[in-house]
Formats: sequence, C-alpha cells, structure tokens
Amino acid sequence: MDPAVARKRLEEMLADVDRSVATLQAENAIPATNGGQDIDTSDPGAALTDADRESAVIEALGAQAKQIRAALERIDGGTFGKCVVCGQELPEERLDARPEAARCVADQARAESGR
Repeated sequence: MDPAVARKRLEEMLADVDRSVATLQAENAIPATNGGQDIDTSDPGAALTDADRESAVIEALGAQAKQIRAALERIDGGTFGKCVVCGQELPEERLDARPEAARCVADQARAESGR
C-alpha cells in the first residue's frame, strides 16, 4: 500500500475513533434522567452494566487509536508495511483490510496466543 494512501486512511480512521470516544465520554458524563427525574429501573445493576460496557468500548477504541498512531509513526519512520517482529513485507490484502497492522499473520497469531 502506498504510504500516502495509508496515511490518509489511517488519519481518517483516527478521526473516527476519536469522535466515537468523545461521543461515548460525553454520554457517560450526562446522568440518565427522564424529564429531570432519575430513571427508576427494576434492575439496579443495569446502569452499572451499561457503564461497564461503555467503558470497555472506550478502552477498546483507545487501544485501536494507539495502533493507528503507531502505524502513522511507522510511515514516518519508513517501516510501514513491514512486520515489526520479523521484518517481512505485509501482504497488500492485509494492509487493505487493516492498515494499522503491525505484524504478519504468523507473528500476530503468536502474539495473540501468548496472551
């Protein structure tokens, strides 16, 4: 993938992720109300569960933003499109699907199995 094309896609992805995080954080900052009245629910854990779910999504989006920023740094450093572990060129199809990919499929599988 051409680095200029990759940079544009990555910057667009980062902007989308940042907007999503900002939206979720803004929603979390506003207490759930119904016309000024607290919403009464038969399941008092429901609000906590929703907050936990939203926190998990925000955390996942933060991790994705970190990967995107790292890919942008690889473009700047001239190493974009190469596996950060073995140095092998990443297949064009992989970069088309996941331009933030840092590892070849084999090294990514090893990294995920080591978790």
